[in-house]
Amino acid sequence: MKSRIGTIILFLLIGILIGGISFYFLEKVNISQKGFAPVTTPHVQRQIIETSKAFSEIASAISPSVVNISTTKVVRRDAGPFSDDPLFDLFNPFRNFRMPKKWKEQSLGSGVIVSADGYIITNNHVVEQADEIRVTLVDKRSFKAKIIGADTKTDIAVVKIDADNLRAAPWGDSDGLQVGEFVLAIGNPYGLSHTVTMGIISAVGRANVGIADYEDFIQTDAAINPGNSGGPLVNIRGELIGINTAIFSRSGGYQGIGFAVPSNMARLGMNQLVQKGKVIRGWLGVSIQELTPELAQKFGLKDEKGALIGDVAKGSPAEKAGIKRGDIILAYNGKKITDVGALRNMVAQSKVGSEVPVTISRAGKEYNMKVLIMQLPKDASEAVPGSTPEDSDLEGLSGITVMDLSREIARQLGLHKDERGVVVVRVDTGSSAEEAGIRKGDVIQEVDRKKIEGLSDYTKAIDGIRSGDPVLLFVNRGGRKFYVTVRAD
Repeated sequence: MKSRIGTIILFLLIGILIGGISFYFLEKVNISQKGFAPVTTPHVQRQIIETSKAFSEIASAISPSVVNISTTKVVRRDAGPFSDDPLFDLFNPFRNFRMPKKWKEQSLGSGVIVSADGYIITNNHVVEQADEIRVTLVDKRSFKAKIIGADTKTDIAVVKIDADNLRAAPWGDSDGLQVGEFVLAIGNPYGLSHTVTMGIISAVGRANVGIADYEDFIQTDAAINPGNSGGPLVNIRGELIGINTAIFSRSGGYQGIGFAVPSNMARLGMNQLVQKGKVIRGWLGVSIQELTPELAQKFGLKDEKGALIGDVAKGSPAEKAGIKRGDIILAYNGKKITDVGALRNMVAQSKVGSEVPVTISRAGKEYNMKVLIMQLPKDASEAVPGSTPEDSDLEGLSGITVMDLSREIARQLGLHKDERGVVVVRVDTGSSAEEAGIRKGDVIQEVDRKKIEGLSDYTKAIDGIRSGDPVLLFVNRGGRKFYVTVRAD
């Protein structure tokens, strides 16, 4: 009896043991099938950890140099002719409850400290027309700032606060930037203080964006939003290589395209604003235009490298050096010219009074000359085209109708009374002339490098032109002179 009980107990113990082991393995398999595998620490390469740490160190180093800029501007409502007349209240007793005569508008932007004694660089559009400017540092200290100087042509401004021992951002060399480099953008987008975003340099030398007069922008995909304006764009060494200025967006927010003023341009402008209160630019005294394949062919060039001179101002450095209309500038101060924007910036940044070597192409031959740079005069801007004359019946190139340029017509067009040529009074829709950009009111002064004094010269110049031939025209549009090619219909 006792042996039978012992056997039963033994079988029970063995069953319990087998059941426990089976439950353990079945539960482990079930957990594995459900995706609840044991947690393990992933293996991260040391290089990735060090890279992440490096970006954190850059942000930590540059953040004390980044400031929040808030501005206040008083906006006044235009007063009516009877606004100060007490009798006017009898007719409109509740007028003061509609809209206040004046109110305050506030805006936010960013800036970067560039000297330990309180000089801060930002965008002109951040502080322009501001009645009060306040700067808030990373440690929450707030200072009232004053504008030292501003330059609308590059959208750069310098403000100063009364503070010492500030952390200044180190300057970097924007001329050495390469597409694809990592960059960090720091600022206060939508009022979110000291926001850091990362990206790469998408392009350099962006011009004709329509943001400023002198453009040489760095393009980046680092997230830039409203409020980032004036903040720093820094490289992986923590150096200031750009001032964040604008974004390209259809929604008003970040869409992967942001623009920054290069640090070299910003630094040059800042130094002149601090020392002289304004930016002094160099002046060559020429109007220039891009070379198209058709223009390059007409001027005997193998490619479209260089800048075509459309006009030379009287008494300008270019005229004194012997540069003429129709010359192509191939190099300036030892640097090859790839586009008009690059040349314009080079000239503007040239030191006034310096002698600069210039290489030009004239009639297929290259010439080297030196130009003494002068200061850009205030009235060096382009003239605005005036009104246009009535139609005429004389036709020249197919699609263009012209007439003699009289002194009265020249006056209406805003030209000097001694200007000569023929006036375009009609451009046919769909013609080659319209496609080339010829407009009513343009004055044609050359046809294939032949000077046009009047209709007789024009008729002789176009005689013999065959259909399909490219014709080189020199056009004066309200004082702005340039070359254009028109394919004869």
